[in-house]
Amino acid sequence: MRISLLVLVAAGALSCAQLAPTSRPAPIQDRATTSRPAPPAAPTGAAAVRETPVPPPDSGALTTPLPPPTSIEPTPGSPFPSDAAPGAPPAFPPPGRATRPPPAATSLVALILPLDVPAYSRAADAVRAGFLAAADAAGARARCIVIGHKEDGVLAAFAEASAKGVRVIVGPLLRDDLKTLALADPEIPWTVALNQIEDPAQLPPTVYSFGLAIEADARVLARRAQEDGVRSIDVIAGGSPLMQRFASTFATEWVAGGGSLPSSFRFDPAPDALTQLRRNLARSAPDGVLLAVDGGNAALVKSYTGTVTAYASGLVFERPDPAVIRDLNQLRIVEIPWLVTPDAPEFAKFPRPEFGSAALERLYALGIDAFRVSQAFGADPPAEFSLEGATGTITLGTSRQFMREGRLAVYRDGRLLPLDPR
Repeated sequence: MRISLLVLVAAGALSCAQLAPTSRPAPIQDRATTSRPAPPAAPTGAAAVRETPVPPPDSGALTTPLPPPTSIEPTPGSPFPSDAAPGAPPAFPPPGRATRPPPAATSLVALILPLDVPAYSRAADAVRAGFLAAADAAGARARCIVIGHKEDGVLAAFAEASAKGVRVIVGPLLRDDLKTLALADPEIPWTVALNQIEDPAQLPPTVYSFGLAIEADARVLARRAQEDGVRSIDVIAGGSPLMQRFASTFATEWVAGGGSLPSSFRFDPAPDALTQLRRNLARSAPDGVLLAVDGGNAALVKSYTGTVTAYASGLVFERPDPAVIRDLNQLRIVEIPWLVTPDAPEFAKFPRPEFGSAALERLYALGIDAFRVSQAFGADPPAEFSLEGATGTITLGTSRQFMREGRLAVYRDGRLLPLDPR
């Protein structure tokens, strides 16, 4: 079932459970009274963190720690819900499947988007605008075609692009459309999908993935917290699948870096629950907290965490008003460079439309970088790739995935500023 794009970018929270009125979760030692356990050894299993069940609404504070870490590679995705990929690279391609497309008849690049699906048309149009802006800047507009499709029209759009003899396809944008493509398994040109599915081995062997993913932000934040000298960290998690994945991926990366498994508290906006949260944090005295809640609740939660260093993903934020920004002071986030350093010289060649939405601006930046990634494909896919892009630092990883790392930033004195000067 498709979920509204802008809701997913903003990471809207589902119903949440109340914080427990007393002690921390039983399986986690109370840091206020006991010594910290030795860091567990990095696991080698390939189980995905997405399989972790969410506790029932009346369970209070989580009665189990965050899911056990899994060895996973950073996996780019999109603003839609996406699951972490398994750690062991899958076997590509399936036996007997062609590893490369037929030779391209033209140098055309086709951008396939759900422009005719009302629920996604604004999002798709933002990606198109960014893609064509980058094509104009490169003097390559004449070599680009845009193919819009309606609901359930993605296969016809790919067939049209293939019939035109394009060199590379960029798309689809929606996760359900990518699943449809995987099930059909058509013979298609080199393709840069702007989403991901649970098992990338199911994709046709000519498909790569690139996009925005909150999991990438979680990994960056876990590494940065450890660089900041944080030794103990608690997670305050909302109940949405997106926030659960964010929290789980953070825990995976945190433990892989030598930290002990974080404790997690369920977010509840009720005043009594927030007061209890403050007491719990005072009792556990962590060095840092991860706010795995949607942007509308981040400022609320942070006001109850005291002076402890707090981290969050920029993908959950829209444009907070000045009053909210004051409550976010000193919050460390990962955001795309297009929003953190808008005046950077490398972005001067691209027009900057006013969308009135941070979510749409991220998708515009995604379009810019999607075009630039597509240019790495010729008769063969790139053997390696590196780009300082509008969405972050982009590299080619394993399992045909372009990985992205956003820019670290901090809210300070009413402004969002780069955390580290460059």
